[in-house]
Amino acid sequence: GTIVTTEEEIMETAVVSGVAYSKSEAKITVVKVPDRPGIAAKIFKPLSEANIVVDVIVQNVSVTGFTDLTFTVGRTDYKKAMLITEKAAKEVGAERVVGDDKIAKVSIVGMAMRSHSGVATKVFETLAAEGINILGISTSEIKISVLIEEKYTELAVRVLHAAFGLGNPA
Repeated sequence: GTIVTTEEEIMETAVVSGVAYSKSEAKITVVKVPDRPGIAAKIFKPLSEANIVVDVIVQNVSVTGFTDLTFTVGRTDYKKAMLITEKAAKEVGAERVVGDDKIAKVSIVGMAMRSHSGVATKVFETLAAEGINILGISTSEIKISVLIEEKYTELAVRVLHAAFGLGNPA
């Protein structure tokens, strides 16, 4: 048979359809990067030439003509990426490069998440309630990803499944 219901009801229940994670992540931050055109290209081009895939990229707002640039790479590329990034950072006049290879990326996936208020807030509150600090955030139309300490991966996946009514994780 056919069930007739309001559109809001359908959309509300279907916003988040799953939780995904990757434990093989590493995070690199270039600190106090001069905020000028072309600097990001100068940092990322050598990584690209070395066939290192860069995933989440976050740049802070420039306040004093400098910014911080954080990105993730696969853990297997971490040491090589750090060496390349340190060289590029020096060439562009950045202050220093810091990294962490014990990072996980946890994502909630679904449809039209940008047009639904409160989804990101629910993720942040759910993780905060468990004492899980968010190290980075990336969003798209179909996914909200957070970077967290690897040791909290299973807990984060479990509590996000519960928060969005997805049942038990496999």
